[in-house]
Amino acid sequence: MSKEGRFLIFCIEIYKSAKNLKGKEVVELFQKYNVCEYIMECYGALHTTGTNYIINDIDLYIEARQVAV
Repeated sequence: MSKEGRFLIFCIEIYKSAKNLKGKEVVELFQKYNVCEYIMECYGALHTTGTNYIINDIDLYIEARQVAV
């Protein structure tokens, strides 16, 4: 597995824990708003940040997509 793939799994796990969601719920949410693609594309910047930053960034990304939909 690539380092980006491992990082994506890490992001899913920390988001799941932070939001008290089940894995399936996170995957469905991430698929709905293309979060997985965002994480993979922004790996270079995101993997250097802390977990709180990543969770907040994902929240902001989802919020921006909700407004657009």
